[in-house]
Amino acid sequence: MGRLHRAEIHLMTSFEVTALVRAKLEATRALVLDVDGVMTTGVITIDDHGNELKAFHVHDGYGIQALMQRGIRVAIMSGRKSDAVERRAQELNITDVHQGLKDKSVALAEFARSHGLNYLEIAHIGDDIPDLVLFEHVGLAVAVANAVPKIKESADLVLTRSGGDGAIREFSDLLLSIQQT
Repeated sequence: MGRLHRAEIHLMTSFEVTALVRAKLEATRALVLDVDGVMTTGVITIDDHGNELKAFHVHDGYGIQALMQRGIRVAIMSGRKSDAVERRAQELNITDVHQGLKDKSVALAEFARSHGLNYLEIAHIGDDIPDLVLFEHVGLAVAVANAVPKIKESADLVLTRSGGDGAIREFSDLLLSIQQT
C-alpha cells in the first residue's frame, strides 16, 4: 500500500463513509453543482451600479479541475442567472452551465441524455430546498455543512465544509480518493 497523504488521512477521519455511500462514490461519473450556497457562501452582493458580485473559493476550483482531469463531468445548475457564474465556468472550462432554471430536473434530464449518463452515475451538491428535486433523481445526494436541515436530512452525505468555503474541494478529494482504491 502506498503512503497516505495528509489530506487523505484527514478525509478518512472526517467521514464515516458507509458501504452504500462508498458504492455510490465509486459509481459517480458526473457532478452537478448548485451555485448560491455551494459554489459561493450564498451571500449575494449587489454594487451601486446593480452588478451582482460573487466570490468563489480557489480550492473549489482546483477540486473541479482535478475531477475533470479524471474524466468526471461537471455541470452547473442554478435557479438564478449571473454573469459571474458564466465567467467562473469559462475559467474552469465547465461547458454544461444551466442558469435561470425554474425546474432543475429538466436540465438534469438533458444533461444525462446528452452525455449518456444514468442518473445513478450523477452526484449533486446542494444546500437548499430547490435542490431537493435533484436529490430525488441522482445517485448521490450531497449537502454542504451549512445546508438547511431538510437538505441535510435528505442527503446521502453531509460535508464538513460550508458552501463557498471549500466544500466542493472536500467532496472532490473524497471522490477521487475512493475511486483511486
